Amino acid sequence: EVGEPFKEEKAVAKYLRFNCPTKSTNMMGHRVDYFIASKAVDCLLDSKWAKAKKGEEALFTTRESVVDYCNRLLKKQFFHRALKVMKMKPDKDMKKEKEKGKAESGKEEEKKSKKESGKDEKTKKEKEKEKKKDGEKEECKKDEIPGTPKKKETKRKFKLEPHEDQVFLDGNEVYVWIYDPVHFKTFAMGLVLVIAVIAATLFPLWPAEMRVGVYYLSVGAGCFVASILLLAVARCILFLIIWLITGGRHHFWFLPNLTADVGFIDSFRPLYTHEYKGPKADLKKEEKSESKKQQKYDSEEKSDSEKKEDDGKTEATRNLGTDGSGGERHSDTDSDRREDDRSQHSSGNGNDFEMITKEELEQQTDEGDCEEEEEEDTESRPSHEKS
Repeated sequence: EVGEPFKEEKAVAKYLRFNCPTKSTNMMGHRVDYFIASKAVDCLLDSKWAKAKKGEEALFTTRESVVDYCNRLLKKQFFHRALKVMKMKPDKDMKKEKEKGKAESGKEEEKKSKKESGKDEKTKKEKEKEKKKDGEKEECKKDEIPGTPKKKETKRKFKLEPHEDQVFLDGNEVYVWIYDPVHFKTFAMGLVLVIAVIAATLFPLWPAEMRVGVYYLSVGAGCFVASILLLAVARCILFLIIWLITGGRHHFWFLPNLTADVGFIDSFRPLYTHEYKGPKADLKKEEKSESKKQQKYDSEEKSDSEKKEDDGKTEATRNLGTDGSGGERHSDTDSDRREDDRSQHSSGNGNDFEMITKEELEQQTDEGDCEEEEEEDTESRPSHEKS
């Protein structure tokens, strides 16, 4: 027999019900909320019952203590254990998916054939670069299963069934809530709604000023709603008129987000949108795509030329290094020769800087004077002979 829960147990269950993260799903044809055991344990360890008060011990100290307490709550039917059962797809859906995959693979092959026919008009360099790119892409695709298109990540659907072993275990076990108390917010909102209904029924008993104010407010709100509806209709009529006059080339929308699922202010932004969907627009799109392709090829050619220039620079620096070493050797030999010549010249002229006595200086001066007199006599003799 299961006894009635205590106040403390009700408080813990209520805290767990509103603070532990829950999800909703179908179980036995009913919509139920469920939670995971490990998250419930973490939630209770962060609660006020895990902190010791003055003169009292904490209710939850370890994960094991939380598990024991949750077993008590399970026995008192606050929640029960459930089992996840994955839903299997029927054979028809599997066949449809296979057919879709084959169709997508066929479309991809057609696109590749079209690309190859367009590539024949390009130069050889461009073809080589594209072959390199295709090779890299094929290497990346080798890891994937060939012939299968990329599948979108979809969550696997499952359903819950009651578990035979009703025990609380710390882990990824699933537990469905039975205890569903009324939240304070819902209680407050219900109370306000009841008071508003009673006040509306007592409208004839209101003071005259309040009744006039409510009347004007209701008229203003009605006009606002009517204006929004008229705007929604008028923008559609304006779009149709412009579309018919231009033959479907110009798409002009006034307040495009007026009926969109956005906020009140965002519904009036932007003021209008305009799109041109004529033959020139298609040509512009094609030109943009071609220009993008050309930019890619130009950038690739530049990168290749830069690599070649870098290789040439490295080779030139190496050659300069070898030539520079030989030149340095020749310069060293030339400098040595020049230094030897200078040393020989200085050794040959070393007597000019020897010490000379006074007598030697006088003799040299007398000899110099005699030589000058003889030169003068030789010059005067031929002049007398001529006379």
